[in-house]
Amino acid sequence: MSVDQVAPKSAKRDHGGGVDAAARRFGGTRDSWLDLSTGINPLPYDVPDLPASDWTDLPDENARLRLETAARHFWNVPKGAAICAVPGASAAIARIPLLAAADRVRIPEPTYNEHAAGFAAAGWQVGAQAGSASVLVNPNNPDGRIWQAGDLDGALRVIDESFCDVTPEATLMDQATRPGTLILKSFGKFWGLAGLRLGFVIGDPALVHQLSAGLGPWAVSGPALRIGALALEDQAWADKTRERLQSDAARLDQLMLNAGAEAIGGTTLFRLYDVANATDWQMRLASHRIWSRVFPYNARWLRLGLPAPDAWQRLERALA
Repeated sequence: MSVDQVAPKSAKRDHGGGVDAAARRFGGTRDSWLDLSTGINPLPYDVPDLPASDWTDLPDENARLRLETAARHFWNVPKGAAICAVPGASAAIARIPLLAAADRVRIPEPTYNEHAAGFAAAGWQVGAQAGSASVLVNPNNPDGRIWQAGDLDGALRVIDESFCDVTPEATLMDQATRPGTLILKSFGKFWGLAGLRLGFVIGDPALVHQLSAGLGPWAVSGPALRIGALALEDQAWADKTRERLQSDAARLDQLMLNAGAEAIGGTTLFRLYDVANATDWQMRLASHRIWSRVFPYNARWLRLGLPAPDAWQRLERALA
């Protein structure tokens, strides 16, 4: 989306994923493809056997409170900030622009494009100039830029920390008590369970409660409540996972460097590379049924997620 333009509500957004479409274009079945186009942990949190009641009963209040208490502890949410579990961070992204009267929102580009699309759909002017709202993705997707509190402006301040769990020291959680501030957390990326559709909104109690009311009762499923609480309570798993991701990201950088690419950013869940022609690289990988991410606004950028342990040799062969 260009600066100061409002996108049509029906405009198709560019994303990672889309393996079904890749399979239709290049052949094979979905299961035969290695999807490296997203930034999802390839070694997810181990899902335990769940009680039948998690599937058959409406989610209860105690389960929600346990989850939100675990989240408050894991992210060191300051006293005075509210927290609300939501059915995926994207559900919150779509509704946050409705929490204030449409005006101008500053969203520095390039970044995750659902924020601009959500604000535009709600009638906001999206651009690089300061307005009554601002959105920062911290660390940024796709370049991994880390933002500071001073980069925020406007009465409504949105901080998307969907990828911040790999670098918890970069969090802006201390801003959660400032009026008008909302911090988004994603469960699917770091814990590798994107299909669970779980996220969190943390910040200004008035805005968090308004958002929660708009989602209605039982917004988060019983299985998501239980699995999310168990994962957030497992600090040892988080610590071990950060170490593994750091090692794997370095391994991927070296592999791509040997193949002629230059690492220019990202996080330990996804890496951004500068290549001569990103489309050519994507086609080369696709011939081996490996799907990658390219960007319509930069012909030299290629983004790759991390392979699972049993998929490294496949990537190495494709790049040889």
